[in-house]
Amino acid sequence: MLRNHFINKIDHMKKIILILFVCILTTGINAQGFKIGVKLGSNITDVTGLQFKDGFNYGYHAGVFSEIMFSKYLGIQPEALWSQTNLTRATTISSLYQPSLGSLNSIELTYLSIPVLMNIRPTKLITFQAGPQFGILVDKTQTATANAGNAFKNGDLSMVGGVQFNMFKLKFYGRYLAGLNNINDLSDQDKWKSKSYQLGVSLAF
Repeated sequence: MLRNHFINKIDHMKKIILILFVCILTTGINAQGFKIGVKLGSNITDVTGLQFKDGFNYGYHAGVFSEIMFSKYLGIQPEALWSQTNLTRATTISSLYQPSLGSLNSIELTYLSIPVLMNIRPTKLITFQAGPQFGILVDKTQTATANAGNAFKNGDLSMVGGVQFNMFKLKFYGRYLAGLNNINDLSDQDKWKSKSYQLGVSLAF
């Protein structure tokens, strides 16, 4: 029951995010500067918790963004990203998780990530970025059991901070993402929280 209730909340949140995204893009048409573009980069992710190995795992992200500048120095940047997270399980695992994770060693999670970032541009070359990101879990791939994905909640809320270097139409960026909520859907005994670094390049049109 609780899981179904959470899934319904996620579906409702998807609709709200889509409406907000469309509203932001519509507002951008009347802004001082409005650009759209595509982006591609790497995810370097770690999930804290006793059931996962310490250290970062590599994945990727790709998607689209819109840059909406309300003035020379200030604007917002909503994005829609297809984002892959890879995790490596610890060598020992408690009996609490054994039925769900089995002998699984690696897990691949795919999210639809929606960051909405504030852009602060003191110069044309540099943009500082900060804001929230909501991730919707859309795919769960596991190597040993069909139930592994059920261990993870369907949503992940993060705070994002980073810097972007603007080179004409090309933009190079680095970000840090700190997960705010517990993504463990099996038990409250372990708190699984994600933290990631992102490095990438984007092309504005």
